[in-house]
Amino acid sequence: MNERDAVLFVVDDDAAMRRSLAYLFDSAGWTVQTFDSAHDFLKHYEGHVPGCLVLDVRMPLMSGLGLQQTLKDQGNHLPIIFLSGHGDLAMAVQAMKTGACDFLEKPCKDQVLLDAVTRAVQRSIEDSRVNTQTRSAQTALAILTVRERDVVELMAAGKPNKIIARELAISDKTVQVHRHNAMEKLGLHSAAEIAQLLMNAGIEISGAH
Repeated sequence: MNERDAVLFVVDDDAAMRRSLAYLFDSAGWTVQTFDSAHDFLKHYEGHVPGCLVLDVRMPLMSGLGLQQTLKDQGNHLPIIFLSGHGDLAMAVQAMKTGACDFLEKPCKDQVLLDAVTRAVQRSIEDSRVNTQTRSAQTALAILTVRERDVVELMAAGKPNKIIARELAISDKTVQVHRHNAMEKLGLHSAAEIAQLLMNAGIEISGAH
């Protein structure tokens, strides 16, 4: 995936501002979707589309900060750029603490906003790549039996067959069989490759050396 596959989501209750931002982003080659409220955005956003959210702070019913917190509670990490016409320092601090990429005051220079969008989209694409890698690794490991999983985790920690056999209270021969079967299933050839797969899956390798 590259930057131009991403989507910029604009949420602002000011129709003129939505049109202005949509025109700017469209002119710069981005794909844009606009929404007049936080609820409208939540109703239509699919949850796994890389891009960024350009979000007004003060809106009726649900504020920009409220939408940010809702997305965070849902485990969604879509990068957010806040636009504020009020210069509220307390809001800016809260937004950044909750994970916003930028907090910009209206009116904002076009290039400043475009640069902020580019940074946010790059972050989103990288997050998406890592998440895809993690899911792929977790799916691969899911085909192992419990005992095969035990063996590969100890392999990844750099432990030889004899130590693995002792820790799992099984024979050396049984360790070799589990090791062979696991490597065959995963299509891997070394303990280093196993270790990388476990790290990609977000699994901590205890006792590694």
